[in-house]
Formats: sequence, C-alpha cells, structure tokens
Amino acid sequence: MLILRQGTRAELIVRKSRFLAEATPVASPGEARELQRERKRVYADANHVVFAFVCGPQGGVMGCSDDGEPSGTAGRPVMEVLKGSGITNILLTVTRWFGGTLLGTGGLVRAYTESAQLALADAQTAELVPLTRFSLALTYLQYETVRRRLPEFAATVTGEEFGAGVTLAGELPTSKFAAFSAAVRDLTNGAAVPRELVPNDESVTP
Repeated sequence: MLILRQGTRAELIVRKSRFLAEATPVASPGEARELQRERKRVYADANHVVFAFVCGPQGGVMGCSDDGEPSGTAGRPVMEVLKGSGITNILLTVTRWFGGTLLGTGGLVRAYTESAQLALADAQTAELVPLTRFSLALTYLQYETVRRRLPEFAATVTGEEFGAGVTLAGELPTSKFAAFSAAVRDLTNGAAVPRELVPNDESVTP
C-alpha cells in the first residue's frame, strides 16, 4: 500500500458547476470524518461536500458519503478511484458548487470520478512501512551509548524522561526491532531490553 506525502487538489468545471477535489493524508477514520466536517464549515456556500476515505495497513477501513447527491453518484465513484489508486490513510473530498444545469446521474458519476482522478494525478506517494513503538529504561551511561546507535536502526525518538535514569520512547521499522533489541542487550550487558508498546503500528518512511 501507498500513502500520500502531502495533500493535493484539483478543480473541474462541468456545465458551470465547479468541482474542487482535495486529497489529504489522515491517520484514522475519525480524523477523516473530522476533516470532512471542517471542510463543510469552510465551504458553507457549496451545495455538496462529498467524501471518501481509506485507512488501515491493507486499506480495509473505508467510508464515503454522497452528501445529498443522488445515491451512488458521488461518494461511491470517489471511493472507486481511491481503491484503484492503492493509497491508504487518505481522505478525498469533492466540493461542488451547482452551476444551474442538472448533470443527470451519469453526468454526476463522470464528474466526481474525473475530479477525484485529477486530484490524484500528480500525487506524491511513499510505501507504507510497518513501525513498532518501544519504551526503554536506561542508566545515563547506557543512554548515551544507545542514543548514538539509533540511526543504525532508523529509530526515531518520540519522548524522553529524565530522573534517576532515562526512559526513552521511540519507534522504528518493525523489521529492525529484533536486531535493535539484540544490540541494546549487547550494549548494556543484558541489563536493558526494549519494551514493545504498539506492535505493528503503521506509518510511512520520510
């Protein structure tokens, strides 16, 4: 599966109706729905804000809405474009300002499909990479030693707590977690072992 590196947008005019398609990376269905509601507020003068989203490591969590357009003429066509793109963790909204001419069901399907396709035409994507989040309790001496080795395992620090020792939180590609754990055990003579927090979480390489 792929994920968007950054948002994209495109406009289409069909018989004086304006269609604004916007594709945005999202982390969850909840975020997708909140962003769709925000666009409804931003485009309060529009007639419809149609949306579709795909989330999850295999793109298995999906949702869409026609937002008042005839059933099956808007949200479903946008969803089909998303499914065909192989992109996950994405929201695609198509906002329509009615131009005064009815397009008919076939015309609506074509317009929403083309709008969605245009938004994704030049999208920059990256491969989705499984990540593992971890926590690691270290002495200060161990911390300095382990910290220097993190780049070797493409590990990113997401938090640090300093007290009697250091508790380090981070994430790294799941494929490197076993090797990282072994390296930490070697560096600390078995005194420290990374604790997996959220196995097989999903993110994207930069």
